[in-house]
Amino acid sequence: MREAHSKAEVEAWAQDEHRLGFKPILRRVCARRGERPLAPVHHRYEWLYVYGFLRPKTGESFWLILPALNKELFSMAL
Repeated sequence: MREAHSKAEVEAWAQDEHRLGFKPILRRVCARRGERPLAPVHHRYEWLYVYGFLRPKTGESFWLILPALNKELFSMAL
């Protein structure tokens, strides 16, 4: 590879990814004393995907924040 592309400039980058989720809201429910309160909840999460790219040599960084995973966008970022 080195011989085939001897004049090519190579840059080293580091990448990390993380998924952040918003938890459901806890609510208070009134109930009679001694009875267990019933509060049906539909557990739903909203996710946010964060991709970080860092060039260690210069400290340059690039962030990609997406509401969902998308193969095409992530491939373009790489």
